[in-house]
This record gives sequence, C-alpha cells and structure tokens, in this order.
Amino acid sequence: MEMVSILSSSEVQTIIESYPAAIRERILILRQLTVETANVTEGVTELEETLKWGEPSYMTKKGSTLRIAWKPKMPDYYGMYFQCSSRLVSTFKRVYSDAFSFEGNRAIIFNLYDPIPEEELKVCIRAALIYHTVKHLPTLGI
Repeated sequence: MEMVSILSSSEVQTIIESYPAAIRERILILRQLTVETANVTEGVTELEETLKWGEPSYMTKKGSTLRIAWKPKMPDYYGMYFQCSSRLVSTFKRVYSDAFSFEGNRAIIFNLYDPIPEEELKVCIRAALIYHTVKHLPTLGI
C-alpha cells in the first residue's frame, strides 16, 4: 500500500508546540495514530492537516473532519473531536463504552494520566477517515 500524502500547515506545528510539554506529548501520539491509520486505510490517499477553530484538524476526501484539542480550562484532559452531526461518537459509545470517556456526541476525552487505548482508537479514527463510505453500515464497519 502506498504512503498517504500529507498536506500539512506549519500553523499546526506552532499550535502543538504552544501546549504544555505533557499535553504536547499526548497530542503528538494522537497525531501519529491518525497518520498511521490513514496510511493503512484503503481508499485514503491524502490526509489534510490544517487548523479549524484553532485546533489541529484532519480531513480526507471521503471522511469526516476530526480534530485534536486541549483546552486550558481542563488542563489534565485532551480530546479527539468529531462532527457532532455524524453518527461517529454515538457508534463509538455503543462499541467502546468500556474503553473511552466521551463528551456528548462530539468527542472522545482522554485523561493525561491514563494510557491511550491505541488499537480501539485506530478503529475510531479509521471510521472518521472513511465516514462517507461507511455511514450506511449499522456500526460504521467497526
């Protein structure tokens, strides 16, 4: 399988570098998991990394935008945000209620001090990256 072409904005790196060191390390893990997942997801040839609402965001042609964010008002938490109008988070809640904490229908929230359930998260990232090709499936192909 060919490596995905990543279209990146230098602004993303600037934002990530502005985060506290411990959060930055975790945000970079989420970014790496997103890139790794894109690289092994059939049909994904391009991953656009840009800023949306001042946060690192990732988009593909057949996917739903996902964002990675940290908010100073909740210093020990960070999250991966999905379009709240999609079925992504509601599906993740059904399939992975034991693995993740959620914020409404918009995010998977992580505690800075807890391990990241990487394999489960990669499945969620994959669903977002190809959302428009799996949204008709009962559990989005998960």
